[in-house]
Amino acid sequence: MKTSCIQKHNSLVTICIIWCLSASVISTANNASAQTVLFDFDNAPIHSSLPISLTEGGITAYFSATGQGFSIQEANALGFTPQGFAGQVIYPNSIYQADLQIRFDQTLTYFSIMYACQELGCDDAATMRVTAYSKGLFTGTATMTATNPGTWPVDTLSCSFAQGFDSVVVHYDKRPPTCQDYGVIFMADNMKVTPFNTTGIKTQEISGKVIVSPNPVTSSSTLTFTLLQSDNIRISIFDLTGRMTKTLFNGSLPPGEHKINVGIITKELNSGYYTVNLTGEHCNPSCNLIVK
Repeated sequence: MKTSCIQKHNSLVTICIIWCLSASVISTANNASAQTVLFDFDNAPIHSSLPISLTEGGITAYFSATGQGFSIQEANALGFTPQGFAGQVIYPNSIYQADLQIRFDQTLTYFSIMYACQELGCDDAATMRVTAYSKGLFTGTATMTATNPGTWPVDTLSCSFAQGFDSVVVHYDKRPPTCQDYGVIFMADNMKVTPFNTTGIKTQEISGKVIVSPNPVTSSSTLTFTLLQSDNIRISIFDLTGRMTKTLFNGSLPPGEHKINVGIITKELNSGYYTVNLTGEHCNPSCNLIVK
């Protein structure tokens, strides 16, 4: 990846040129070198409240929670078992909202967890969010809304970031838009993770970083980036809690150079630290942004 940053002398304009290479090339001989590991919680201590630690496939995960938290219970603790759930699961300790926090002993590139929110006969579903961090710094975030709403609807919340991350927060983000019989709680099962692996990756093709200059930003900014192939691109700004504060662009773009006028974001955002995240099918760079 090539990056360059140009500061115009007559204005405080940030030019971020992003060369997004296609996904890192892994040789055929090493295709299986980074295997996905399943945590199904069936070996977890039953009826134990978090925090707990579990090890599967050489990866140790440390589970904790906010609020009144979660515990390990049977999948049929409700009197029925949500579709796809089995054995033991992560179960809410109360009717009050709580975040599931998971820290890993190594860097990952992929995370997913099956979830079911408390909804009874609903026509729409809640939105769940996963936010990933690396050494405490925001990496990226993703959301999921159950595709088949109803009663305790099941879906999978996932994220994938090529630069790697070592912890995630699973958060109940938004209630169902119209449903009246719901709770801000969820149960979870079948967590899958893929460890970061550099074996067989051509180092010159590892995705690089986004550069912002001047930083702190004191005026309007323009993001300029170059795609080596067509891609579906979303450019968003996130605060330190992982909440998206502004979407700059969301759509399909052809190969070549593109410029996104982000407007005078210093007037739209509070002073503080932010992350600009460009998410695509073939690239996923990000950079820190300071607004004064």
